[in-house]
Amino acid sequence: MKPLSFATLAVVSASIFSPHLLASNITPQTVMQFESLKKPVISAAGNTLAVEVAPDRGDSHGLVKTLTSSQQFNIENASKPKISRDGRFVAFKRDTLLLTKETASDKQKKKLKAGMVLLDTKTGKETSFERVKSFAFNDKGSHLAIWFETDDDSKANKKSTDEEKQAEKKPKIDKFDKGSRFTLLTLSDMQQQQFEHVTDYAFNRVGSHVVLASNDIVNGSHQVHLGDLKSGKVQLVKSYTDQQIGEVSVSEDGLRIAHTYGAVNEEPYGREYQLAIYYVSDDRWFTVANSDEWTLNRYSEVSFSDDNKRLFFGRVPQVSQQLSLPEVKGAADLLDSKVITGQRDLVIWHGDDPRIKPNEIEQYDKEQKRTYLAVLHLGSNNIVQLADQQVPDVSLDQQSRFLLASSDIPYRKMITWAGFYRDYYLIDINTGRKIAFLSQQPSSEKPTLSPNERFVAYYQQGDIFLYQIAQDRRVNLTKSLKTQFSDEDHDYPSMAPSYGFGPWLEDGSGLIAYDKYDVWQFNTDSFDAFSLTAKQGRKAQIQYRVAGLYEDKQSPAKLKPGQNVLLHGYNERTKADGFYQVSLGVSGVNQLMAGEYKLTPLARAQDSDEFVFSKQRYDLFPDLYVGDVLAPQKAKQQTDLDAQKDNLNWSHAELVSWANADGKPLDGVLIKPTNYQEGQRYPVLVYFYRFMSDRLHAFPQMKINHRPNFAWFADNGYAVFLPDIRFEVGYPGPSSVQALNSGVQKLIDMGIADPEAIGIQGHSWGGYQTAFAVTQTHIFKAAVSGAPVSNMTSAYSGIRHGSGLARQFQYETGQSRIGESLFKSPHKYIENSPVFYAERIKTPMMIMFGDKDDAVPWEQGVEMYLAMRRAGKDVVLLQYEDEPHHLKKYPNKLDYSIRMMEYFDHYLKGKPAPQWLQQGEAYQEYKKAD
Repeated sequence: MKPLSFATLAVVSASIFSPHLLASNITPQTVMQFESLKKPVISAAGNTLAVEVAPDRGDSHGLVKTLTSSQQFNIENASKPKISRDGRFVAFKRDTLLLTKETASDKQKKKLKAGMVLLDTKTGKETSFERVKSFAFNDKGSHLAIWFETDDDSKANKKSTDEEKQAEKKPKIDKFDKGSRFTLLTLSDMQQQQFEHVTDYAFNRVGSHVVLASNDIVNGSHQVHLGDLKSGKVQLVKSYTDQQIGEVSVSEDGLRIAHTYGAVNEEPYGREYQLAIYYVSDDRWFTVANSDEWTLNRYSEVSFSDDNKRLFFGRVPQVSQQLSLPEVKGAADLLDSKVITGQRDLVIWHGDDPRIKPNEIEQYDKEQKRTYLAVLHLGSNNIVQLADQQVPDVSLDQQSRFLLASSDIPYRKMITWAGFYRDYYLIDINTGRKIAFLSQQPSSEKPTLSPNERFVAYYQQGDIFLYQIAQDRRVNLTKSLKTQFSDEDHDYPSMAPSYGFGPWLEDGSGLIAYDKYDVWQFNTDSFDAFSLTAKQGRKAQIQYRVAGLYEDKQSPAKLKPGQNVLLHGYNERTKADGFYQVSLGVSGVNQLMAGEYKLTPLARAQDSDEFVFSKQRYDLFPDLYVGDVLAPQKAKQQTDLDAQKDNLNWSHAELVSWANADGKPLDGVLIKPTNYQEGQRYPVLVYFYRFMSDRLHAFPQMKINHRPNFAWFADNGYAVFLPDIRFEVGYPGPSSVQALNSGVQKLIDMGIADPEAIGIQGHSWGGYQTAFAVTQTHIFKAAVSGAPVSNMTSAYSGIRHGSGLARQFQYETGQSRIGESLFKSPHKYIENSPVFYAERIKTPMMIMFGDKDDAVPWEQGVEMYLAMRRAGKDVVLLQYEDEPHHLKKYPNKLDYSIRMMEYFDHYLKGKPAPQWLQQGEAYQEYKKAD
């Protein structure tokens, strides 16, 4: 294709968005076609930008920009971009067109597979590949691996009798063992090397070699190949006739290959694997013997350390075949108690089970795939088991002495009511010795290990500690500081969490951590601390955070003493953002850019200081900018999707502040109707959850989902109000109502809100607050409550079906904020439950639930519906079939959005009620497509 110049960008944008530029009103069709930017990536060299441009409904396309020239490319039907290291090539996933999916039968849909398209930015040429399951550039960017879907076994033409007989002789291949076609593409000359029956492959991290495992079970050929990507030579290094090859890995220097293998005649589930290592220079194989305690299975992964000194791999205590139910094989079995009861459908819940059964079932697949990390020291061939069944979770990093490990096993039972905790350990890579240094730590407060492996920093009960590993000594780094390092806005019945850690200095001499506003640097030798931002954050109420993506796993940038570092600042007063600069080791902050907008760092180049960020306001689309990480104010705008709204009626947002009934200050966002006229009162839609005022400068999400679309409502004559809510432990419902009432009254006092036309909508926790609010106040004239808890007494011992977890912890320590058990304070559960006050309701309410809700039992909606129905209240329940907590099926999302608008239009604007609202709809069954 021909490249597009930057000058034609506006023309391209207009052609892309023309279907709805002719209309001035915002409609559901406007929202469906409105495009957003997803997954921006920048090349390691910082010279190429790629991003997916996706409408809410429709086909995505890829946008590629060469940053050193004016070239721009539009790739049709493309998503999820990846860029070669030098930036010349960009690969996109190519999805099946939406129209093809929607017009295909269920049988046809199963055969639809995604493809891939490769763009050469130098020539503009596109090369497409069909039925691709994955693709990846090697780290050098010299080659592209394309792994295809397995062949479709179904044939268009029926097999002949001879073919059927031949097929019966072929061995049955388990899906887990089945390989597929693999192409290694050399980007310099576009030459392709083809491999068949590939089941695994791996580039080394420096991108100089590739190793491939191919398993042709039908012909008894199982091979390991090593490819030297510089020379193009591929050599066969191992061949079996009866061993299935599992995972493969190649060392950074390309001199060692590791792979697992197991007997073909055993089913994959119960197959025991071995580990073998090939020394390329010696042409020598070394087999790692399984011990009496540990062996390998089909999930055992292998990986070399970056320094080529260690091989990490997963082991398991034993491998066993999957259990099967007994079968009735003869007349005697019909009366055999063991055979009959062996076919039972039974799950036993024991009071001492570590996990309750639904959670155990949800975790079953993960636990079946769990392996326990071990390391082989290649110099001595010494194996050290690192993880075990008591301490199963090890964070594998490029360390040479210690690894962080943790275990939640002692606390699995108490998860039910107390939440998530872990014990933390250091594991000596050389000996396997475990050093326990932190017990019953909230799982959200993960410790951090210094790069020089001398220290571990962690937060506990309001303070930051430094653990000196060699001395086995702990130092409270914040004991003498007057600054609070725990969350000052924490309103949950649990210990306040920290504001988190920033990056370490690469030599381990210093560590970055945060209070609410400021950035602090701690010295690990002197234990001194000082505010990098000179405490200016608290003074100006600006929340500073390290923002240069220095900790991004895809593009880590090491921090050095004295280095200049980019900060992101959020002004709590104005809700606006800025970029700032500090120098490590020096107290003081320098403003680079700040204004009435929101800034979001998105990606950073690995080999340069170029980074990608977006800038947005309610009336400014979050387009992409690229510039030097320490000069963002000079960054250049690279996209112009803001042009989509040029001919649309667009409103604006402003900050509203008021005093709550308890005298405490609150903020909220007011989105005025388009064509707002001073002095005129408008219907108001209140949407909320917890803190919402930080959305003041956020571009509205142009999507059809479970939320009201702000731009659509504003263009339809509504003021949209997003108030902050501050909760009181034990009384979440009443404290929410207090904030809502005072906020709405502020809008009435301002002359904006029509007091007879105020609606409220919330989902999940917001849905609960909505349902409770209308039992306590009559200020709202219509309410839509999505997936609400209506009865805390029954919900307390319910199940979150998505995770299988009990809901008790949510009430005792979490979001529901009761703070005590149902048995200790039943009155609080009743006082905060809307179902007990249904007779008080005067507000019409529409309840929405998916009947496969994986977070809130959908019966909670039924309880509220039945209570209101019994009390003779105006209530409608929308039950979306086979839907989870957030609607997933587009027809359901659109249907709900339209009904929500119709509902509020009727009760707040006096429009005629649609038929479904007047008299409901009779149940019907529809013929389903084949």
